[in-house]
Amino acid sequence: MLDLLIHNATLPDGRNHMSVAVQGGRITEVTQGFTPEAATASEVVDAGGMLLSSPFVDAHFHMDATLSLGLPRLNQSGTLLEGIALWGELKPHLTFEALVDRALAYCDWAVANGLLAIRSHVDTSDPSMLAVEALLAVKKKVAPYIDLQLVAFPQDGVLRNGGDGTRGVPGGFDNLKKALSLGVDVVGGIPHFERTMADGAASVKLLCELAAEQGKLVDMHCDESDDPLSRHVETLAFETNRLGLHGRVTGSHLTSMHSMDNYYVSKLLPLMAEAQLSVVSNPLINISLQGRHDTYPKRRGMTRVPEIMAAGMTVAFGQDCCMDPWYSMGSGDMLEVASMGLHVAQMTSQPAMQQCFDAVTKNPARILHLEGYGLEKGCHADLVLLQAQNPIEAIRLKATRLKVWRRGALVAQTPARTAALSLPDRPVSTSFLHTK
Repeated sequence: MLDLLIHNATLPDGRNHMSVAVQGGRITEVTQGFTPEAATASEVVDAGGMLLSSPFVDAHFHMDATLSLGLPRLNQSGTLLEGIALWGELKPHLTFEALVDRALAYCDWAVANGLLAIRSHVDTSDPSMLAVEALLAVKKKVAPYIDLQLVAFPQDGVLRNGGDGTRGVPGGFDNLKKALSLGVDVVGGIPHFERTMADGAASVKLLCELAAEQGKLVDMHCDESDDPLSRHVETLAFETNRLGLHGRVTGSHLTSMHSMDNYYVSKLLPLMAEAQLSVVSNPLINISLQGRHDTYPKRRGMTRVPEIMAAGMTVAFGQDCCMDPWYSMGSGDMLEVASMGLHVAQMTSQPAMQQCFDAVTKNPARILHLEGYGLEKGCHADLVLLQAQNPIEAIRLKATRLKVWRRGALVAQTPARTAALSLPDRPVSTSFLHTK
């Protein structure tokens, strides 16, 4: 007997009237011919033609700062640098318990939204490793329902004030290595926040060499700036090629590409593609923090998503921040992220809108190297049933997550969104779905 049978579902690739069978936490069959009459199951769910998807994946988040909005004060300028300064003011007042409590509360939101895998950067600048130890505890706590991957992120830089140890001062690089030794998964960086362009490039080289030595993935905050001369992604691609890190390196943000000269970008994209770099854009945050020094016209500040995709690279959209020193909004809804990316990048063709759905599902899963992700036989039975008939409608409606399963077990459900109407000669309700 099967543990779960979902039938009459539409899949993201457009196949409809599909059945998905689950046993032992894994998908055992995906077919049109598998019906309740053809098999017995402990639980049978009629999807009613709605969209059944693999879970949402967030490839870029800061869980150590989440839900800390207003502590110790609000970001008045709305800039990246004030957000970093605010985080610096808050760090001396952080406690293990508060970090864990806020992160777990966010994870509750994530599960309810069908978000079951998150890559979170964690600040390693504090020698006490408080935030690192808190998120390692959270990772262990949520493991039954969320895949949480942690990035060692030197928010204050690795080379500032002799932070590489070469000037006799332990600092950013030592702390980052300590975080990795404690169990953090991925090597991070922030080259554009080093004191000089040269130090930024040196930090990329140093960190990529460390990743190659330890067999780690790499995910760097790179060129999160309006400065078209912030070109550390070029160094990241070069070091990836030099060290043979192909397919293991991600450049996050890359907002300076929005302002770069087109001729330079025409040379940069092939270099990035040769290195098989992955890219994470964070639409909500990028367009909020960038362009703050502009009057009019104001730059959008989001990287060149369609062009990077067209060059053959894997691109994901990330939430980045949620109610923290950098961003006062957010809810852990990756469909909101996809919608903003769609609009800002003007990806409004049917194929492009599908790409935006992929950018919060299978693309970030590839970037995180998630094992068993997908809707094929043998994959983990991690599934989301959405109140939408296709991925584009799911983005349009920020579709209700009717049911969320982790390893075949129901972990969240939400009633369908339906509005009751009292109108003459009109239906008694509407669910906002488009009927042809």
